[in-house]
Amino acid sequence: MQNTSIKNRLFPVFLKLEELNVLLVGGGNVGLEKLSAMLNNSPDAKVTVVGTFIRPELREYAKAFSQVILEERNFENSDLNERDLVILATDNPDLHASIKRITAERHILCNVADTPALCDFYLGSIVQKGDLKIGISTNGKSPTMAKRMREFLDDIIPDDIQNLLENLREIRKSIKGDFQEKIRVLNEVTESMINKK
Repeated sequence: MQNTSIKNRLFPVFLKLEELNVLLVGGGNVGLEKLSAMLNNSPDAKVTVVGTFIRPELREYAKAFSQVILEERNFENSDLNERDLVILATDNPDLHASIKRITAERHILCNVADTPALCDFYLGSIVQKGDLKIGISTNGKSPTMAKRMREFLDDIIPDDIQNLLENLREIRKSIKGDFQEKIRVLNEVTESMINKK
């Protein structure tokens, strides 16, 4: 059954970036923003940054991540070889459109900063407390709204949520019965936690 009333048709996924080969084209402020977003969430992500100019702040940030490669030079088509993801963050729309055409031909997923129409995926705002991670999307319409939602959720989710996650894992492991029984018991436990609030 198809639900045609859905407005945001993006399918959220959480990627294991440490198992992927990522190319980031652009070493300016936006490049630094994209690189830090990836590494804050996946500190072992393998990222190659190619840019005609790489900001000193980006260089300084990348020093803490030995697997990040910085190459201050023009983009070359061969930079796309063996890449799983490409993120474009330059101030050159023509270069972005050109690279996007090649990534589409090669079936490489591509994100183009500030150009939703060219994106295969968006980098959403992230809330993380321990092992709990929540991705927020506005379908590319308002990064500011996504940021505000992140701040709101970050504020209301308790810092000790990790303890709750650990306890729920132990409860789940101790439940006897089939999958349906585990769901029933976990629903009861979590429902009572919400009702206490």
